[in-house]
Amino acid sequence: MDQRHLYIHVPFCARRCSYCDFAIAVRRKVPVDEFLDGIRRELTSRNPGHVALDSVYLGGGTPSRLGADGITRLMDIVRERFDVTTETEVTIEANPDDVDSLEAAAWRRAGVNRVSLGIQSFDDNVLGWMHRIHDSSAATNAFEVLRKTGFDNISIDLIFALPRALERSWETDLEKGLALEPDHVSLYGLTIERSTPLARWTDRGSVIPADEEIYAAEFLLADQMMSAAGYEHYEVSNFARPGRRSRHNSAYWSGAPYLGIGPSAHSYDGETRSWNVAQYSDWASKLSTGESVVAECERLTNENRAAEKVYLGLRTTSGLVISDSDRPSASRWSSEGWANIDGDRVRLTTEGWLRLDSLASALTGL
Repeated sequence: MDQRHLYIHVPFCARRCSYCDFAIAVRRKVPVDEFLDGIRRELTSRNPGHVALDSVYLGGGTPSRLGADGITRLMDIVRERFDVTTETEVTIEANPDDVDSLEAAAWRRAGVNRVSLGIQSFDDNVLGWMHRIHDSSAATNAFEVLRKTGFDNISIDLIFALPRALERSWETDLEKGLALEPDHVSLYGLTIERSTPLARWTDRGSVIPADEEIYAAEFLLADQMMSAAGYEHYEVSNFARPGRRSRHNSAYWSGAPYLGIGPSAHSYDGETRSWNVAQYSDWASKLSTGESVVAECERLTNENRAAEKVYLGLRTTSGLVISDSDRPSASRWSSEGWANIDGDRVRLTTEGWLRLDSLASALTGL
């Protein structure tokens, strides 16, 4: 199957956030030349064929750390192997502290037409606790610079369900986010991952995580405020103005094949899922000696496919076509207010999304 969706993992960050367990490389000086050489080598080894891409996603890490010239050269490398047109959705993840008018203009010239801006919060105390480098004013300024530079498709990220002791007003963060009038908003509940500063703080009792009641209340408040402002809650964590859904992420949720390049990147060809070595130094070293950077592969069984179809279907407004044997479960969900049934298709409500894992397990038995 053609992989018309390309993900490139750019692992570099100026600092690791307190909650982050992603495969990143904290570098004061980003090895741009070495990284781009590795990307070219990996694409050559994958030999993907010169297909037309529907989407390109530069994720991380912090892709904006490559700088204007680095992003330009990266997109030139992509065009050596793929057709990238004005119709291709090309997204870059960026931190507010990396955005200025010169950088933004260079991204546009390179073909980037969508920016995902990692704001996370407008509360400076919270941003400091998260180990973010930017402050609230930098976030607002970065958004305004992107608009003035001509970007008409900007997404922002915000995090909810923070520890109560931080005294962050989630409603205020939502209000400030909506005031920017972004085209897309991704909202993520804070999770505690092993081997992170947040996990250590929690283990020693200096941080008490938000409970399920806070999580649910803030999730429902976000749905209420975003919907009232005209956004479509089209996936459990994502909201978009009409016509501004993320095409790249929607491909993941629909089960489409995709190619992942870079350290820790995942790929899916329709039958097999594979993922690269996670550490940047390992990835770069293997490529320099001609070794494969693929760490592991997993061929999906029919059971795997069925389970993923259920989970992916339930997490979006597209919903899931159910069998007669599943109808009793779906009917019970409907009576509880967790789902709507339209013929043979079930779609979870916002209340249902709070129970996504358990409801999916009820259908898959996993």
